[in-house]
Amino acid sequence: MIPALQRVARSVLVLLVVMTLTFAIFYLAPIDPALQMCGKPCSPEDLEAARGFMGFDQPWFVQLGTFLAAIFTGRTFGSAEVAVQCAAPCLGYSFQLHQSVTELIVDRFPVTFSIALGAVALQALFGIAAGALAARRQGGILDRTVTGVSVVAASAPAFVVGLLAVVVFALQLDLLPSGGYEPFTESPLQWARHLVLPWITLAFLNGAVYARLVRSSMIEQLGLDYARTARAAGLPERRIDRYALRNLALPLTTLIALDIGALLGGTVITERIFGLPGLGALLLDATSTADLPVIVGTTLVGSLLIVLANLCADLARPLLDRRLAATGRRTTTLSDHGTGEPDPSDADPDQTSSTGPDPTSSTDSTPRPSRTTQETSS
Repeated sequence: MIPALQRVARSVLVLLVVMTLTFAIFYLAPIDPALQMCGKPCSPEDLEAARGFMGFDQPWFVQLGTFLAAIFTGRTFGSAEVAVQCAAPCLGYSFQLHQSVTELIVDRFPVTFSIALGAVALQALFGIAAGALAARRQGGILDRTVTGVSVVAASAPAFVVGLLAVVVFALQLDLLPSGGYEPFTESPLQWARHLVLPWITLAFLNGAVYARLVRSSMIEQLGLDYARTARAAGLPERRIDRYALRNLALPLTTLIALDIGALLGGTVITERIFGLPGLGALLLDATSTADLPVIVGTTLVGSLLIVLANLCADLARPLLDRRLAATGRRTTTLSDHGTGEPDPSDADPDQTSSTGPDPTSSTDSTPRPSRTTQETSS
C-alpha cells in the first residue's frame, strides 16, 4: 500500500508542477485576452475594466491560486451587477465562446475518447502481432516487410497519411466518409464508419513503435537459455512464444498507457484532417484566436490524462509480474538472472500438467546450481 501511495503522491506533485509551468508560460505571454473582450475602439479605462472583469489584473501566481481554488469551489467573474458564474470544477471561462472551459471539454471529450479507443486497440493488436510474426521469421520476407513498413510509418507525417487515406478510401473507392462525426448513441454503425479512417491513420503511425519493440525484444527472448531449454524439451513453439511475450508485458503496458493518455489529450492533426470536433480541434481553434482560458484548460486536462495513464501503468506492474516486491523492486534467481526466464512459482496451472515438461525444470540428472536471490531494479 505504501508504494502505491508514493506513486500517487509523485503523480500529484508532477501534475502540480505541470499546471504551474503551463499557467505561468501562457499568462506571461505577450497576449492580452482582455483586448478580445474590450472590442474597438477600446480606451485604456475600458481595457482595465475588462482585465478586472476577467480576473487578469492580478499577478500570475495569484491567478494560479484562484484557478486552483475554482476547480473545487467554482468561480464568479465580474461584480454583483454583471457576473458570470462558473460552477465547479471550473477550468476557466471562454469569453469569446461564452461558455465555461469545463463544458467545452466535456462536449468535445466523447469524440476524442472514441478516437483513442479504436486507435489504441488497432495499433496494439496489429503492432504486437506483426512484431511477433517478424521475430519468429527473422530474416524472411515477412520480417523484411514488417521492418520496412515500420520505418516508413515511423517517419511519415500524420497529415500525409491522413490525406492519402481520404483520397484512397473516401474519394477514389468511396467506401468510407471523408470526415465528420456521428454520436454513438444516435447510430453506432455511422459512428464506426466515420472513425475508421482516423483509427487506421493513427494505428498505422503508432503501431510501428509496437512492431519494432516486440520484434527486437522477441528475437532477444527466443535466443535466451530458457527458450532453448524449452525447445529441447519438446515444448510447442506457441508456448515458448507465450513465455517470450509474457516478459514484454511490462514495457507494453507502459507504452499502451502513455499512448492512451496522449490520444485522450487530443490528436490535433488527425482531428483537423477528418473534421472531428475533439479536444485537439478545440485546442487548435483556441490557439488561433488567443483564447488563453481554453488553451490552459485543455492543456492541463491533457497533462492530467497522461499522468493518470502513467500512474495506472505503475499500479498495474505488480499485477502483471508477481515477482515485484512491495517496494517495487524485482527479486530474481540465479537461474533466471539475465535470461528473462519465467519463475516457476508464477506458472499457470496448465503449464505444470502432464501435457508437457516444464521448461524451467532440468531434463537430465546434471546437478543444478543452488537458487539464490538478489535484488535488481525493476
